[in-house]
Amino acid sequence: MTEEVIAKLREITPEEQRILDGAKDIDKNLYMSKDSNIIDAGKLLDSGKLIQVRPHTRFVHFPVHTHNYIEVIYMCSGSTSHIINGNPVILHQGELLFLSQNSTQEIYPAGENDIAVNFIILPEFFDEGLQMIGTEENLLRDFIVNCLRGDRDSSGYLHFKVADVLPIQNLIENLIWTIQNKQPNKRRTNQITMGLLFLQLMNHMDKLDANQEIAEEKLMIQVLSYIEEHYREGKLSDLAEELHYDLYWLSREIKRQTGKTYTELLQMKRLNQAAYLLQTTTMSVLDVAMAVGYDNISYFHRIFHKKFNMTPRTYRLQGRE
Repeated sequence: MTEEVIAKLREITPEEQRILDGAKDIDKNLYMSKDSNIIDAGKLLDSGKLIQVRPHTRFVHFPVHTHNYIEVIYMCSGSTSHIINGNPVILHQGELLFLSQNSTQEIYPAGENDIAVNFIILPEFFDEGLQMIGTEENLLRDFIVNCLRGDRDSSGYLHFKVADVLPIQNLIENLIWTIQNKQPNKRRTNQITMGLLFLQLMNHMDKLDANQEIAEEKLMIQVLSYIEEHYREGKLSDLAEELHYDLYWLSREIKRQTGKTYTELLQMKRLNQAAYLLQTTTMSVLDVAMAVGYDNISYFHRIFHKKFNMTPRTYRLQGRE
């Protein structure tokens, strides 16, 4: 990160000066209502804004709390210690921590050179950027976003150890710089940058920390990532071997967590990809079927009609209209 950005984030804020002058606790009025432990976006976001960045307040203990927004924490230098849903999480330089609205957080005091930034984000901020990931339905994207929004009974946090991934570091610095310097058209710029960040993170799911609480989420992200990359010929047996899981256990676990079998998930991806190709290319229906993994054109017509309630040709014509 450039020294200009770091120097600005390193400055002692009035809130931190109050703590250095002897205050023992956070000023709750800055974050939440008097009798609440929910940090309120209304106190941190200017009216009409969907995202804001603020340096993490150092030198003080933050008691257990939740948020009514999605929080993304980026560690610029040093480290910070958190308790997330009862689990210890140490965030090191260059790492990212996504917290859903359902997650509980406690933060231990940080030192002067432990510089983190907090992105305060309303869920609708993600909508435009996520469209960049693909106009076709994307199971992996939806799963991650549902985790962040708390739509699943999950731990609600994702810890990415991506300090060595330069594009991700650059994108985060761009976000911080654009917000700090109040650039023109910054909302759209930031939403597109967030979309690019998601694209990069989806390419580095191996960097997602696999502690006990998010083990299920990581497993499903691995399964869905495999389907995204190998939907044409990917076999559950190959995935089980790659992940070092028993085939039958993995099959049952996928069904338990998603309500669908591996074959059903694979078919959803194939048909969504076929629909995308029909509307964005001039490939023949036969070529589209072959491209997504179906050699039997009659079978492809039958299952496509069952999902979309129309033939592939009609789907293409309606899309063009």
